[in-house]
Amino acid sequence: MSSILEALIEFPAEHERNVFGAFDEHLKIIEKTLQVTLVSRDGMVKILGLPERVERARRLLEQLLGSSKRGNTITAQNVQYALALTMEEKEKKLEEIDQDVICHTIQGRPIRPKTLGQERYVGAIRKNMIVFGIGPAGTGKTYLAMAMAVTAFRSDEVSRIILTRPAIEAGEKLGFLPGDLQSKVDPYLRPLYDALYQIMGPDHFTKNMEKGLIEVAPLAYMRGRTLDNAFIILDEAQNTTPAQMKMFLTRIGFGSKVIITGDSSQKDLPDGAVSGLDVAGRVLKKIEGISFCQLTGKDVVRHPLVQKIVQAYENYETKNKPAKGRRGQ
Repeated sequence: MSSILEALIEFPAEHERNVFGAFDEHLKIIEKTLQVTLVSRDGMVKILGLPERVERARRLLEQLLGSSKRGNTITAQNVQYALALTMEEKEKKLEEIDQDVICHTIQGRPIRPKTLGQERYVGAIRKNMIVFGIGPAGTGKTYLAMAMAVTAFRSDEVSRIILTRPAIEAGEKLGFLPGDLQSKVDPYLRPLYDALYQIMGPDHFTKNMEKGLIEVAPLAYMRGRTLDNAFIILDEAQNTTPAQMKMFLTRIGFGSKVIITGDSSQKDLPDGAVSGLDVAGRVLKKIEGISFCQLTGKDVVRHPLVQKIVQAYENYETKNKPAKGRRGQ
């Protein structure tokens, strides 16, 4: 039987609250997961437990302390993800992810990938002309693509940003609302506006919209156009038909970069309709210059409860897939 080991870590007082959490919430998560005892006193943290678990806890606390020193706010979700990396012996990756700042919001907050999956996604966007980001809600698919688009726009790598969605709900659910087509589809495109407001600021966003340098429009507006020197994001791509996806992909011109995001488990297509995102995955997967990035529940960066919800639905749908068919709800 292994003996109990004791280890000490020097911990600066100014980082204790951030790393430990309110009422030592984060320490309790670490203790429960790694089955160790943590005692904080006089600028030191004592770790008690089995040798292997003590070593993991020590490495984890050092990782979180390093993240705090780099100016990050440590959340329970950060702790849970760092724990997952530690259990997989990948904790050294945490610092590498932390250092990859894409850009800053208008308030100065850094935007960076927060998981290994997100890091691979951002790397794929940098290397490829067309990237498919596929995964559940909350994995940062659209937001990170927006950040990359704004970065490319600010550095003059592209001359405009085009954001689009297949507004399939506009005709069915918004058709009786007053106003022109744009006012009807604006609520559906609102998540795209919100992300750009946060990254660019409302004034800068509005000025570039008025100049035609930023365009937010339904997918139908892309038909018949050739999109040169643009950063183009197609969001909610699981709701495209194969014909719409082909139409969109054949609009791409010289000097452009395209990000296509979607969640195959949340289709709003009519019963029996085939998703253009699913077809594209089968047709284009071997073409050089096109990358498919699959994000999972581990990459969810919203409230930890969202991660549990995503995992629960994945388990349920996997279990019931033979009986219920392929169409996700």
